[in-house]
Amino acid sequence: MELTHRPRRLRTTPVLRAMVAETSVEPRQLVLPVFVADGIDEPRPIGSMPGVVQHTLDSLRATAAAAAEAGLAGVMLFGVPKPEDKDPTGSQALAEDGILNRAIAAVRAEVGDTTLVMSDVCLDEFTDHGHCGVLTTMATGAVVVDNDATVELYAEMARAHAAAGVHLVAPSGMMDGQVGAIRAALDADGAQDVAILAYAAKFASSFYGPFREAVASSLQGDRRAYQQDGGNVREALREVALDVEQGADLVMVKPALPYLDVIARVRDLVDVPVAAYNISGEYAMVEAAAAHGWIDREAAISETLTSIRRAGADVVLTYWALEWALGREQGRGRRAGGR
Repeated sequence: MELTHRPRRLRTTPVLRAMVAETSVEPRQLVLPVFVADGIDEPRPIGSMPGVVQHTLDSLRATAAAAAEAGLAGVMLFGVPKPEDKDPTGSQALAEDGILNRAIAAVRAEVGDTTLVMSDVCLDEFTDHGHCGVLTTMATGAVVVDNDATVELYAEMARAHAAAGVHLVAPSGMMDGQVGAIRAALDADGAQDVAILAYAAKFASSFYGPFREAVASSLQGDRRAYQQDGGNVREALREVALDVEQGADLVMVKPALPYLDVIARVRDLVDVPVAAYNISGEYAMVEAAAAHGWIDREAAISETLTSIRRAGADVVLTYWALEWALGREQGRGRRAGGR
């Protein structure tokens, strides 16, 4: 049998496959989410996320320095206050001596501009009810998140983060108008260079479970009244367009794997960089399956990150970021040594 076209020719060796690869995952495209907890003396493991910990300020600084050395784009900081410091309005989120504001200052002092210091702008870690904003009681008796009052607090939180030295703030609460309010507040403070990564399409998801352990969430119930419905794509695109209109410098889709189609649609819609969050539940599934010997862990990580990039994400937030970057560096060293 004579064949003119044999596409398999371009798959015969690892070097050939690498040469023609359409999608790559580079450290400069990855952000490492990190948790820092108040009142602990040593890193505290997170049971549902093997290999991930709640950091002390010292271990956080060391991890941020390692991220910079490995060439990661940045670290995304999440603060975990002491349980007794939580209250209905999440006041520790605004306190100068709150754990997240101290963490931002410590990491910026450690890494300078060698990697980006990014911060989560949301109240869920700091409220005793676990919701992303302050609550109000409607005339009907229903208790809901007060969108406009919450947005005002987000703006103040972003100002505090900018004062602490953050490069980029990431409002994640899915409140209407949050991006515009934060941009106006930052600009009024002369912080025009602080960028905004908007959680523009954040879906209500069952895959957030391990994250809630990671931040010691107090949530009862769910967040479906303000996070997006998983079946709605047009609504997601509307949310993204509104955030860009309000001044978002980057937009994000979260979670990543169940919403690869949304990432692709968003990439086609906007001309700003698109990020995606490879979230805790996605991480936990791979780690659990690999621990049982059901899948090849390294291959699954590679396939996961590649799929998110292939869908159109310019930036990927992933708990494997540092491991991936270090593995790439070790791989380069092995190849160089073999020549």
